[in-house]
Amino acid sequence: MENKPSPLFAQIIIEWYQRHKRALPWRDTTDPYLIWLSEVILQQTRVAQGLPYFQRFAETYPTVQHLATAPQDEVLRLWQGLGYYSRARNMHHTAQQIVQEYGGEFPDRYEELLKLRGVGCYTAAAIASFAFREKVAVLDGNVFRVLARVFGLSDDIAAPASRKVFQQLANELIPADAPDIFNQAIMEFGAIQCTPVMPDCLFCPLQQSCFAFMHGMVQELPVKSKAKAARPRFFHYIVFVHEGEYYMRKRLGGDIWEGLYDFYLHESDSKVLDTVTLLKELNGAGIPVRETHLLPPRKEYKHVLSHQKITARFYLIQLDFRLKEEVLQEARLAPYSSEKIEALPKPILIDSYLKDEKILLNL
Repeated sequence: MENKPSPLFAQIIIEWYQRHKRALPWRDTTDPYLIWLSEVILQQTRVAQGLPYFQRFAETYPTVQHLATAPQDEVLRLWQGLGYYSRARNMHHTAQQIVQEYGGEFPDRYEELLKLRGVGCYTAAAIASFAFREKVAVLDGNVFRVLARVFGLSDDIAAPASRKVFQQLANELIPADAPDIFNQAIMEFGAIQCTPVMPDCLFCPLQQSCFAFMHGMVQELPVKSKAKAARPRFFHYIVFVHEGEYYMRKRLGGDIWEGLYDFYLHESDSKVLDTVTLLKELNGAGIPVRETHLLPPRKEYKHVLSHQKITARFYLIQLDFRLKEEVLQEARLAPYSSEKIEALPKPILIDSYLKDEKILLNL
């Protein structure tokens, strides 16, 4: 660390925050439930995208008790489009945990908050400081960036061992009399002043004490090792339709999109479908179809996750018979009308296909 911590840092950051902070609904409350809700939604999500989701969740489930008693399918449907669906499942489970184990009241200490599912160091620090004014510093991407640039930290922020270095510095900087305001301030500073690309250094109040600015290293800091390339996956969906109903299934655990609904899936190593192999698979599963029944896909759908790149094609099959019960059980399929499909939680890729095919318009 090249620059030494100074009490002026917190003062400058807080003064900047009072002048420039954005008006966001979760900043107008000390309710730990709403603060927690906002933090879960904003993990790996930009504020502009997350804000309408926060508003919908807060309106639909105004208290942790409301969320705890909601059906999981309903919670996932409301979450649809945000991605990282494990956050929604953990959030639902944690709401039930708070109601059952804590009498519906959030723990008011950092260490106790860490015992909740899906609540890591950052989220626990945010709730503890914003709701209960506990002196514990938050560390998110914005904070890592500000600290690395201002104090000249070259530790790789993607390395777990680096967290201790940044946490120690943040804990030294946070004022005991305003931990909530400081944490909000430094995150906001990183979000709109000390941005990843083209930060506003010219009008930065920390310019004269910023190591990165003085040494021409603004674009070099923070140091972050590259993530592994996303693994390609090729999904071939078979969309069975019979008398206006579409056969769908609920995805199991152990893979992406747990708890969401999609169609019969054949995954291969290529985006080109081997129809001979597929038809053999379907007939072996008790679904007697011929190649002429397969309506070729009209387009290709792509969806990029943090660690996977999905390429999907959809093959529509109009059945002139109803699938047998044993076939449905084996393939975990069930028929759904357009109205029921609308209420199901679905991957955004599936939702895009349905809208393109106008299935939800009862056509």
